Amino acid sequence: MDERKSAVTFKGSPLTLLGPERRVGDKMPDFTVVDTALKPVRESETRGTVRIFASVPSLDTPVCDLEARRFNEEAAKLDGVRVLVVSMDLPFAQKRWCGAAGANQIVALSDYQSGSFGLAMGTLIKELHLESRAIFIAGKDDVIRYVEYVPEIGQHPNYEQALNAARQALK
Repeated sequence: MDERKSAVTFKGSPLTLLGPERRVGDKMPDFTVVDTALKPVRESETRGTVRIFASVPSLDTPVCDLEARRFNEEAAKLDGVRVLVVSMDLPFAQKRWCGAAGANQIVALSDYQSGSFGLAMGTLIKELHLESRAIFIAGKDDVIRYVEYVPEIGQHPNYEQALNAARQALK
């Protein structure tokens, strides 16, 4: 298994990411997460549309909360794009968060069972067993069109670049 030491930081402290570093042009790997009803969802089941995968440590933290809310707002304007927010939060907590935030445009998915997403996408933080903050845009052809591993977990991703990449993938 790939270990990328000091790949990200948390409050300046270096952390190790498990899994390969994904790059633009890579084929999306398969993984299995669960939705808020505890139903398994495989990556292969999401194919056929442009997808934004937003990996976040926990929806119950300020930056993750703001990021998921932002993508929820943007998803309403992106016809033909699905936004999937993946965290280690339990599905019950994700469902509660979505209800409280009025987040009905995104799909919250949990990687808590096996870390399958994190290991496949290179976002699993070894020391914390949480997802790091990252954005992946996958085209209809299941090829990765945009990748951003946010270097400091407490920072926001580059929303404009990610959204522009999603719009470009629709063409």
